Amino acid sequence: MTPLSATYALWAAWALSWGLAAGWSKAAAARPAVKDELAYRAAVAIGYLLVFTSARRAALGLPIDSPLWRLGGAAGWALFAFAGAGFAASWWARLALGPLWSGSVTRKEDHRIVETGPYRWVRHPIYTGLLAATFATVVEMATPMAIAGFGVVVVGMWLKARLEERFLSQELGPEAYRDYQRRTPMLAPFWPGRR
Repeated sequence: MTPLSATYALWAAWALSWGLAAGWSKAAAARPAVKDELAYRAAVAIGYLLVFTSARRAALGLPIDSPLWRLGGAAGWALFAFAGAGFAASWWARLALGPLWSGSVTRKEDHRIVETGPYRWVRHPIYTGLLAATFATVVEMATPMAIAGFGVVVVGMWLKARLEERFLSQELGPEAYRDYQRRTPMLAPFWPGRR
């Protein structure tokens, strides 16, 4: 097994476990209008489509998306471990949210700002973990299409985080959420400029 195929197996395990756990969530009490979610949903879907169709085309040896570099075994396994750490961080964040988790932007019954676990360091640790896993995968793949896809995924996750913050500020009260924003970076721990 190569490091990249092991990373694909991590993606499959994460997707299966994430999907199976979807039932462990409270019902949504409120959500933004569907039109407000279109931009981030489209960007994330297109970005991951670019990343993973690039993987398929590169595996077939099509010259249109040939790797820009090739990594040795140790570097590939280090990236596999980095992707695994990203998935672990996303699961840690999901467990910290418990039944408040949702795959889309929502407010649950008895919703509150969670500041425990990885939420002490970033406001959106699930997105941070997934971006880390995606980054590691893209560096392993090294195809232009995958790199472009990663950029689109970053934009999509940022759009989703901004929508979620605007929505939760309205739903939970701007003062409480602004205080959390001032104290905690959005996506990268220790990143200057909290907002």
